[in-house]
Amino acid sequence: MSDKWALVTGGARNIGAAICRRLTEDGYEVIALDIVEPDHDEYALFRRVDLADGAAAQRVLTDLAEGHEITRLVNNAAIVRPALVEETSLADFEAVINTNARAALLSVQALLPAMRRADFGRIVQIASRVVLGKERRSSYAASKGALLSLTRGWALELARDGITVNCVAPGPIATSLFWENNPPESPRAQAIVNAIPVGRMGTPEDVAHAVSYFLDDRSAFVTGQVLYVCGGLTVGLAGA
Repeated sequence: MSDKWALVTGGARNIGAAICRRLTEDGYEVIALDIVEPDHDEYALFRRVDLADGAAAQRVLTDLAEGHEITRLVNNAAIVRPALVEETSLADFEAVINTNARAALLSVQALLPAMRRADFGRIVQIASRVVLGKERRSSYAASKGALLSLTRGWALELARDGITVNCVAPGPIATSLFWENNPPESPRAQAIVNAIPVGRMGTPEDVAHAVSYFLDDRSAFVTGQVLYVCGGLTVGLAGA
């Protein structure tokens, strides 16, 4: 490996926890950032921070960048705040954008010098299938759509520096966040599950596997891409 340090934002639980576990198995020294304490111990270092707080995020990221040569980054931290468009508050919109998209920008800016010194870098953004359309997700879809666009732009800007930028877009994945927004017995949740062509919900480990591929040294010729980890749901509804 060019460098063993990997930073995972939102690394405490659910998909973030699975990514930390997989990257630890892959041999990386994992740094996890989150607003809550991790429910696992698959990391070398944990820093608690509210990534919606720009100043606090910059302080923590600058400190980590000064102490470690981090050349792999997974921008996974996210909040949802579902609401109909007319019920979407400016406060919620800003919180979601700041946590899901602005924090990704701050993370890349902090780690970019180390990646350029190494002539090597791997950046993976965790987006979502909601970028293709989903009701009650104005803020979330806007933030994840921003990540897709940033992925493509950064891939072009950084390619000559040996840095790849790719995007994993999961959905639907069986996490506590998913079930909070889609109660298991609700018609909405059942409709989602029934529409998945492979016949099951995705797991956080399914997403972590895709992230592992993009972070690998051998993935140097893949950049600016979006991989939907969705059980075929983004291709079309089964039986349609």
